[in-house]
Amino acid sequence: MASGQVIQEFGYDSDCDEELRADIEAAIGSPLEDESYGDVIDVALIWWRDDDGDTQDLTDVLTDALTTLEDGGLIWLLAPKAGRHGHVPPAEVEEAATTAGLHTTSTIAVAPAWSAYRLTSRGRGR
Repeated sequence: MASGQVIQEFGYDSDCDEELRADIEAAIGSPLEDESYGDVIDVALIWWRDDDGDTQDLTDVLTDALTTLEDGGLIWLLAPKAGRHGHVPPAEVEEAATTAGLHTTSTIAVAPAWSAYRLTSRGRGR
């Protein structure tokens, strides 16, 4: 994430990591946009927990995020780490991503309780 990027946040709730959010806002130099933002974005940041819905619900959120995502933009899906309340199995993330036409390229630990999946579009000839 770089200065000047527009990042739209989905699934924000009281359990989100506020320090991570503040670090992202500092890196881009502006606040995160909320779910109602309707212009083109560089990055979609999605907080997802097991009790947010099933695989189809996650697929729907990913598909919605793609509607305003700039070509070459990224989706970062944040989910609670294994052993934490709300943990989402990696296979569920992969299934939803594949159904939405995305590919998981990496998974990293981004906060004490959260992992992030980096999702990119499939088959764009890149």
